Amino acid sequence: MSKHPGSAQTVESAPAPKPRAPASGSPATGRACGLEVISLTKRFGDFTAMDQVSMKVRPGSFHALLGENGAGKSTLVKCVVGYQQPDEGSILIADREQQVRSPREASMLGVGMVYQHFTLVPHMTVAENLIMSRIDTPQFINWRQARVELEAFMQRMPFRISLNAPASSLAAGEKQKVEILRQLYLERRFLILDEPTSVLTPNEADEVLGMLKEMCRRGEVTVLMITHKLREVKAFTDSVSVLRAGRYVGGGDTDDLTTEDLAELMVGERQPPAAESRAARGAGRTVLEISGMRARDDEGVPAVRDVSLSVSAGEIVGIVGVSGNGQKELVEVLAGQRHAENTGISVQGQPYRARRSEMIRHGVAILPEEPLRNACVPGMTVADNMAFRVFDRAPYSFMGWLRNGQRRKRAQELIKAFGVRTPGAESPIGKLSGGNVQRAVLARELTGDVRLLIAANPVFGLDFKAVREIHDRLREARDNGTAVLLISEDLDEVLQLSDRILVMYEGRIVYETTRDQAQVRSIGKHMAGDHA
Repeated sequence: MSKHPGSAQTVESAPAPKPRAPASGSPATGRACGLEVISLTKRFGDFTAMDQVSMKVRPGSFHALLGENGAGKSTLVKCVVGYQQPDEGSILIADREQQVRSPREASMLGVGMVYQHFTLVPHMTVAENLIMSRIDTPQFINWRQARVELEAFMQRMPFRISLNAPASSLAAGEKQKVEILRQLYLERRFLILDEPTSVLTPNEADEVLGMLKEMCRRGEVTVLMITHKLREVKAFTDSVSVLRAGRYVGGGDTDDLTTEDLAELMVGERQPPAAESRAARGAGRTVLEISGMRARDDEGVPAVRDVSLSVSAGEIVGIVGVSGNGQKELVEVLAGQRHAENTGISVQGQPYRARRSEMIRHGVAILPEEPLRNACVPGMTVADNMAFRVFDRAPYSFMGWLRNGQRRKRAQELIKAFGVRTPGAESPIGKLSGGNVQRAVLARELTGDVRLLIAANPVFGLDFKAVREIHDRLREARDNGTAVLLISEDLDEVLQLSDRILVMYEGRIVYETTRDQAQVRSIGKHMAGDHA
């Protein structure tokens, strides 16, 4: 009997699972295969996420799929890999029209996807992660034979990773290589990569993409890469497609397109919206000051890199950037949900470490993204959630006892003032619509002496009416002298609301402009990584 470390059941006589041959005629039986989508449309109720999209990826090419958040990129690839089915249009893989009804069917057609976040089992070795990823893995595995076959497979691969290494011990770049190796081991010949370098250092990213580029050149695979990094697009891809607002808006051979062309396709040629009138106001005193903030993400990779900024009373400073460039981690540091590697943060001239006592003393309010997950307890009542900032203070508490009558009275006043639609103050907040959850959180956060408001993607997923109401509340807070830091992935939202605009890219503030001098094309270039 042959034992493999970490394996519970092994026998000498059982064969090791081999990459299963796809059905006859499947594109995975040959070399790299191409993809074409024709008039692909996907609706979710009244919302059209993808509208008559047509694009083609040549066999053996390295193709980039670009677009701002909400452009339809994720919807397109989910249809290709079978997580969703389009309402209209056709998908052709290796020049054959296919109905991809599930990820398993996509796998049998040779299509594999490498996700933005790692999917390896941490306590398993690299070898075990590869073997166990097969859908036909037997109950008993001959690890000696498996080892021989895996070593032969690795000899053909451009990546060199120890088969015995536990996945938890690998660096981020090595984990990404294993994710790609797994798809190649499963004989996928069309790889979809979702932001593959978001957790990699620049050197790791260049190594991984360079190796994939060489495999494409040899005709071994075709790669479709979702990315927002134009430097990598120009350095490694052969062709590009750009989506905007659910539609295909352009593309072509990478060599024929400048970074300016790509940025303009992504953000459009729209002009900044006219600034709304506001009362003339002199520059207020600085409320929030950040100096050289550094923080890491959940994988230990630097996410916020020496960020410095300030926000004054009576102004909205908007930070815009494509998702995954450190905005989330920045907000979590300011909200006390993530540790910063240094403490260069002050509010009203005093050190700030995001403790509850400091938030109350300095009048700091937080409106986080996805408030039902990050700012509320869904099973608790609307009244209880509205009381989180004041429940232990008079008149809502007396000698350690909660005064429920006062809590309910306050909640009813806030529900009326902010137009929260709820059956009552004692209804669970998790039963409310997204817009009403956001109104309830705004009511809680904006009541009282608020001197600093931090708002992260405050209208994400809300309907038009809720968006307008919440934007009006942010402007009202600004006009009343509150310093507002707005973090958003929606460039139009930042342009509409902000007095100053900052662009965040790869954890750094790379561009700053006033609202009056803002140029969409220049902002879009910096959002996409072109800082020349």
